[in-house]
Amino acid sequence: MATQPSQPPSLRFGQVVIGPPGSGKTTYCRGMQEFLSHLGRKVVVVNMDPANEGLPYPCAVDISELVTLDDVMEGLKLGPNGGLLYCMEYLEANLDWLETKLEEHSDCYFLFDCPGQVELYTHQNSVKNIFAQLAKWNFRLTAVHLVDSHYCADPAKFISVLCTSLSTMLHVELPHVNVLSKMDLIEQYGKLAFNLDFYTDVMDLTYLLDHLAADPFFRKFLKLNEKLAGVIQDYGLVSFVPLNVQDRESMTQVLRTVDKANGYCFGNLEERNLQAMMSAAVGADFQFTSTLGVQERYVEDGEKTVEEEVMDL
Repeated sequence: MATQPSQPPSLRFGQVVIGPPGSGKTTYCRGMQEFLSHLGRKVVVVNMDPANEGLPYPCAVDISELVTLDDVMEGLKLGPNGGLLYCMEYLEANLDWLETKLEEHSDCYFLFDCPGQVELYTHQNSVKNIFAQLAKWNFRLTAVHLVDSHYCADPAKFISVLCTSLSTMLHVELPHVNVLSKMDLIEQYGKLAFNLDFYTDVMDLTYLLDHLAADPFFRKFLKLNEKLAGVIQDYGLVSFVPLNVQDRESMTQVLRTVDKANGYCFGNLEERNLQAMMSAAVGADFQFTSTLGVQERYVEDGEKTVEEEVMDL
């Protein structure tokens, strides 16, 4: 008797949270986990950082059960950077362990809290290969790349951040959302030269070059900066979503952008109508955002049901 072919695993959605050290990845994962839980999503956080100790959130899967940075540094006499690269290569070689851990959680939304070493996302292939394997396991992921917003106050650093973001987007090969984190602290680093839209939409960078040309130190690198700005604008891929983790509306904006990127808003976990999908396909204004906002609104005792609120729209 012929055996029935095994059914492919159902789609699982989530975010891989990446970015340089200190950009707020762990804080974001904690805040997003609490936010999604209030919205009714069943959330699983996966700690992919072997150097992450004292996690502030409940962690369902932790890479430290497989390998830790301290053990690698002590056993192989490596520094922190080399040790972290080894840990990611070790995880890549033991993906069966990760698969077993993830299979314990079904019908969940996943947050992968990743290491902060920039080379992992611009040059080295282990993390990229791990993400590719997750896709083969039917994960639909968005890379959420966090960048500290204080870089906006320094034109030279902002151009550097743009180059890093572009390189990461091209290397990781996932749907990508760049996020300016810690927006509530941006005013502490000085007044911005332009309004916030200039930085989030990455407008004409020649204005930044004019600011750099006014600095005697950067004036001698003007041609280099012009070439870098030209590469960024020629690709036209980099833009940012501002984020204040403590602000509900800001978290909602980031979540909607992520859900559009990985297809969660069209998936089988939440019903979406054909009109919403078609409006996204033709680049029209996303009508479903109002529905999404209502459907995932905090519900208190005595409030209307989702269906009633949608009808009110």
